[in-house]
Amino acid sequence: MKKKETLQRHGQIANDAMHYIVEYLDTDIQAGELAEVLGVSVFHLHRIFHEQMGRSLYQTIQSLRLQKAGSLLLTNPHTTISEIARMCGYSSQSSFLRAFKGRFGQTPKVWRRGGHREFVSRLFDEKMDREQDHWQSLLPRIVRLPARPVYYLRHQGYTPAIAQTWQKIQSWLYTHEIETATQIGVYHDNPAVTPLDACHYVACVAVDSREDLHDSDLSVTEIPGGLYAVFESAGEYGDILGLIKWVYHVWLPGSGYETTTAPSFTVFSKNHFLSEDGRFEGEYYVPIRYG
Repeated sequence: MKKKETLQRHGQIANDAMHYIVEYLDTDIQAGELAEVLGVSVFHLHRIFHEQMGRSLYQTIQSLRLQKAGSLLLTNPHTTISEIARMCGYSSQSSFLRAFKGRFGQTPKVWRRGGHREFVSRLFDEKMDREQDHWQSLLPRIVRLPARPVYYLRHQGYTPAIAQTWQKIQSWLYTHEIETATQIGVYHDNPAVTPLDACHYVACVAVDSREDLHDSDLSVTEIPGGLYAVFESAGEYGDILGLIKWVYHVWLPGSGYETTTAPSFTVFSKNHFLSEDGRFEGEYYVPIRYG
């Protein structure tokens, strides 16, 4: 296998592993089962994943579980701590309590009762935390979406460097002479719970094309279907992060809805990482459940 094909294969394996982890976060994820699903040995799974993602498979699983738990404790006030532990893949509450305190420096109960505020204040700068009164006027519409296949590239961190990833996506579209594609930014982490440079961002394009592009440089995945609250939004870099914080910390707890472990995402009609004026327009989708 040529070097380029090997790199593409390794990238797809790591990306498929991440997709599996997110989809089955509430289960006991075993490396052996995951390796079998992906058609590689356990040894190669661990090696490829670390090579592509920059940290081990189990470090990634643990980090995602705790980040989801920290967010769910705030957004799902009627879900018990034990239920949240199970939603995030912990079979015992005691192991969840130990892991959570080790990650956030406080118990889930203290976190839920307001202890998160000091932690969150260290992650958001004044610009990203501005205009909270503005968000109060936003009223979402509720929609049900089917699963959507997309081509994508992952980026480590919710940072301005995401622009470089979007430029690669744009170059890929030009190379394949694709004139019409929907640009979607997927946020696997809540930036009010996770440091921005540790968040996982995915730049995606949904392509309406009959051409088989599966042998291209981009990996293929699906954005989960389900029930979503949709917020119209526009602004510049940092505004989306402020909106995410408001949705998860203010709107969701008082909405009567709860969120799930699926990621939120923005469908761009104008992408600030590619636009000349640095501004975006689009719709922000938050996975929800009722009852």
